[in-house]
Amino acid sequence: MNIVTLLPFIVLIGAMFLMTRSAKNKQRQAQQMREEMQPGTGVRTIGGMYATVKEVHDDTVLLEVAPGVHAIYAKNAVGAVLPDAEYNRIVHGIDPDEDATDTPVVPDDASSLTEAADAGGDAPADKTGAADEADEKADVKKIDLGKDDAPAADAAGDDKRDGGTDAK
Repeated sequence: MNIVTLLPFIVLIGAMFLMTRSAKNKQRQAQQMREEMQPGTGVRTIGGMYATVKEVHDDTVLLEVAPGVHAIYAKNAVGAVLPDAEYNRIVHGIDPDEDATDTPVVPDDASSLTEAADAGGDAPADKTGAADEADEKADVKKIDLGKDDAPAADAAGDDKRDGGTDAK
């Protein structure tokens, strides 16, 4: 046999080897991550639920999904072990990089929203308001959608095609 005829098969076997090697590498890294889990670590399951590890067993993990709510999961169900800073940012909304002085204070009631609207509404009316509206209307451009104004004779023809009274 000629080497040229064997070349596609060799390339195919090489690609399959590389794909299985990278898949095994990912599986090994995931297994190592799951083995390094310790109680108190924040995790994300493959279903997207965030929880805290309470106990680690051979094949299972006890997770606290809410304060006082515990559930047993398979170790394979843990998708990622998260660093403490990332877990606190996602679950508790605590950002260690952000200073408390930089965050704006949000009031518990809507009174500040209505006060701002009232302050803007008390402004005196502008004498040139009518002229501004006319300028805005003059700036409106006609948009051509590619349709010509159809004459009335074409409308009668359309009725016949669309099942109008004269359709046969």
